[in-house]
Amino acid sequence: MALRIRPAKNDDAQALTQVVNPIIAAGGTTAHQTPFDASRLLRHYIAPPQLISCQVAERDGIPIGFQTLVWPDDDGDPFPEGWAIIASFVSPDASGSGIGRKLFDATKAVAEASGVSVIDATIRSDNVSGLRYYEAMGFRDYDVLHAVPLRDGTLVDRIRKRYDL
Repeated sequence: MALRIRPAKNDDAQALTQVVNPIIAAGGTTAHQTPFDASRLLRHYIAPPQLISCQVAERDGIPIGFQTLVWPDDDGDPFPEGWAIIASFVSPDASGSGIGRKLFDATKAVAEASGVSVIDATIRSDNVSGLRYYEAMGFRDYDVLHAVPLRDGTLVDRIRKRYDL
């Protein structure tokens, strides 16, 4: 069962919906509440205009995780120059096996080569595994966004973590 980390390709979109949609369906670990189709996943994670990197983890040719790094583009939440935003997803049946660390090693290398100075990870406060993962990668808390509404109106704090390159 060989694990390989590689840059995402456009034709990975459908397979990556099979990674993220079960996470969305389980609830509690992502701000996403609507499942992705291949077209939306492509636009949001694999090929957005602000893309720096999208890395895929695959085992025996089957994607089991991915991590995206983008330049910020939200005027309502401006970031300083040189900051980038990370998002990570690993299939629930593959979590805890070191895939996240390998994805981050690849993402970090691209971030350094692209002139990123700080990586932001903003995580739901109830996402214990996500908070633990980013802490293990070396991210540190720097802010809290209080009572951010989910699509269904549920208010959840967001913990902001940063990784300085």
